[in-house]
Amino acid sequence: MLDKVLIANRGEIALRILRSCKELGIKTVAVHSSADRDLMHVRLADESVCIGPSNPQDSYLNIPAIISAAEVTDTVAIHPGYGFLAENADFAEQVEKSGFIFIGPTPEVIRLMGNKVSALQAMRKAGVPTVPGSDGPVGQDPQETLRIAQQIGYPVIIKAAAGGGGRGMQVVHTEAALLNAIHITQAEAKAAFGDDTVYLEKFLDRPRHVEIQVLADGQGNAIHLGDRDCSMQRRHQKVLEEAPAPDIDPEARRFVYEACIKACLDIGYRGAGTFEFLYQDGQFYFIEMNTRVQVEHPVTEMITGIDIVKQQLRIAAGLPLAIQQKDVVFRGHAVECRINAEDPRSFTPSPGEVTYFHPPGGNGIRVDSHLYTGYRVPPFYDSLVGKIISYGSSRETAFNRMKVALDEMVVEGIKTNIPLHRRLVRDGGLRRMEFNIHYLEQLLSDH
Repeated sequence: MLDKVLIANRGEIALRILRSCKELGIKTVAVHSSADRDLMHVRLADESVCIGPSNPQDSYLNIPAIISAAEVTDTVAIHPGYGFLAENADFAEQVEKSGFIFIGPTPEVIRLMGNKVSALQAMRKAGVPTVPGSDGPVGQDPQETLRIAQQIGYPVIIKAAAGGGGRGMQVVHTEAALLNAIHITQAEAKAAFGDDTVYLEKFLDRPRHVEIQVLADGQGNAIHLGDRDCSMQRRHQKVLEEAPAPDIDPEARRFVYEACIKACLDIGYRGAGTFEFLYQDGQFYFIEMNTRVQVEHPVTEMITGIDIVKQQLRIAAGLPLAIQQKDVVFRGHAVECRINAEDPRSFTPSPGEVTYFHPPGGNGIRVDSHLYTGYRVPPFYDSLVGKIISYGSSRETAFNRMKVALDEMVVEGIKTNIPLHRRLVRDGGLRRMEFNIHYLEQLLSDH
């Protein structure tokens, strides 16, 4: 097993990684910005190193500073968490060139999956179902672009190959608007990602967002840990997730599981990963693969009993998967609510001191949060301050327990989106499974 791991992240995921390391007897190094000296995982780690000022560019995104911290602490491996440098192939490459283990896939696989066009091509080759699209970049030949769009059928969506987080996308309903929309999206993509490559896909009007969790050891073994529904989104950002995804066609589910495992083996995947799909009319359509641990991984852990971060650490240590597919048993249902430090109506960030913090408890409740009374939420980073996860033998039980947990939770001194979650878990459409990825935004616009 790894001797010492540097956690190249902050907040709840850094604390989550630290806990799994401690369970496995692994020493931990917390790197932090000057604004994050009081983070809970910094207090609990065996060692801590300040890697720069509050601006993420000068600290959590500062590759030389992170590698220097690993060198001075005699670290063996670096865990990137999610966000920041987690899916940065150059970072993974620098880590490995510097003699450390990167807890994640190889730089080559991160690059392959980080580009939407190459990822789609790899998935099609592996037999993973994809959205009908251009099969490559568009925009160079106007007539050919118009022909491809006509073949796909309107409406189409233009996507930046290097895009993410809902940026670099535009829906087009008519042929007359297509070429101009492509020019605009190319310019936006160039400005945001430094790459103006765009491609076309069929626009699905009422899909759900369903994803499949995988583990692979890079030694010829890969398994899936089932699926999650992440359709409750606002501006392409997930708000509530659940596992397993409800009301999925069993045959489509079985087929896509097998295809995802084959894809992992084909591309030589190593570590934890997530295949993201749109699901509509009983069909799965691949959209991207996340080559890291995800915010919503706890719902999968709750229904499988498998610690995904521990598995990442084992795989990084060079150990083959100790779990076979037949060992994975799905029990019950789990729901996760992302708690953000933001105004529940305007969604503007709400940094400041937490004057009182009381997390919920009880049967089937898990809270992943770095908050404590007296902690000051800084204004420089993502607004996520915690996650409540509820588990029950049925979907109804899990939602009922979440309802109780949200009513119990107290966060004073800052605003949070807890009132939104309280409303959401009581919503009839969500409880009756009458939803898609547009549901939450429509719900908010109605009030």
